[in-house]
Amino acid sequence: MSDLLRAPAEIKYAEELDWLESVDDNPKPFSWRLSPKMIRLFILGSERADGLDREISQKWFGDRSIVERAIVTLASDRGLLLIGDPGTGKSWLAELLAAAVCRNSTLVVQGTAGTTEDHIKYSWNVSMVIAKGQSRESMIPSPIMTAMETGVIGRFEELTRSTSDVQDALISILSEKYISVPELDSDNIVFAKPGFSVIATANSRDRGVNDLSSALKRRFNFVRIPVVTNKKSEAEIVRFRTEELLRRHRIELDVPPTLLDVLLQSFADLRASAAAAGSDDEKLESALSTAEQIGVLEDAILHGNFFGERTLTARTLASSLVGSLARREPEDLAILNKYLHGVVEPRSKEEGGSWPEFLEGGRDTIATLS
Repeated sequence: MSDLLRAPAEIKYAEELDWLESVDDNPKPFSWRLSPKMIRLFILGSERADGLDREISQKWFGDRSIVERAIVTLASDRGLLLIGDPGTGKSWLAELLAAAVCRNSTLVVQGTAGTTEDHIKYSWNVSMVIAKGQSRESMIPSPIMTAMETGVIGRFEELTRSTSDVQDALISILSEKYISVPELDSDNIVFAKPGFSVIATANSRDRGVNDLSSALKRRFNFVRIPVVTNKKSEAEIVRFRTEELLRRHRIELDVPPTLLDVLLQSFADLRASAAAAGSDDEKLESALSTAEQIGVLEDAILHGNFFGERTLTARTLASSLVGSLARREPEDLAILNKYLHGVVEPRSKEEGGSWPEFLEGGRDTIATLS
């Protein structure tokens, strides 16, 4: 793992998955490596009532029913579509599900405006075609086709970012469970093996970009991932991701609880301001997601480690927040400046603590960027 910039879940948690598989005597659908109960436990973590000989860490923070419905969908013959706002953990949940079901989360198609039908079906090795003609050996299977042939999970990220032609090609795969290869005279159908399914993700803010057809919608079970609004749950997510960051960078640094509270409260304030805004010009362009909180904290920790006193300060945190969220000039800077003067300044006078330094750091950064 130390040789990988980012290890997939099945490698990162290989030891946990091996242990769970060794003690799992519950019924398993198809060729799944773990039973539905163990998959839920792997994702949400163990409790004392589970009666296990070891603790299993929680990896995704959200409602238990969301995970259960996702697992049940994968056990059926329908695709799973995880839909929600940016930063709600859709892709991370999809990766964890694939890792637990088949120990392979890397069969991924990334949906973009440039994604073509070849990316979800197959293409050809041109040099082999010239030398020997078209055959199964000269065919390059897509990640989805590979998942079909091996009976595992294929993933499709940002489905609504791909064009309608690509989405239409996915309809036949989900309904017929095979891909025809008309260029070949024989052995020209690739059938899906039991265990094959597709986990797709879609950003709810992309509605209207490339809306899903009703035919494709019928092939998916929709599972909506809500934005985390519970402060305690959000703090757990941020702590979990921050600890991973510190281990990856081999940084020995404690995040003061008071500064974590400042970060969480700042995002809560900015979300409330966005909800009350009358127009998009009065809202930050940022989605103010939990993922962006983690990004702000990561930036502040790395800055303090490399250029500061190897500690996290309120000034650095404020500088990171303004630098990360100010994406439009001058609109976002004006919104953040209004927040500092209207909310943070009175709070710093009333509560003290880290808020005065946070206010000063935010003001200095805005002055630099203006």
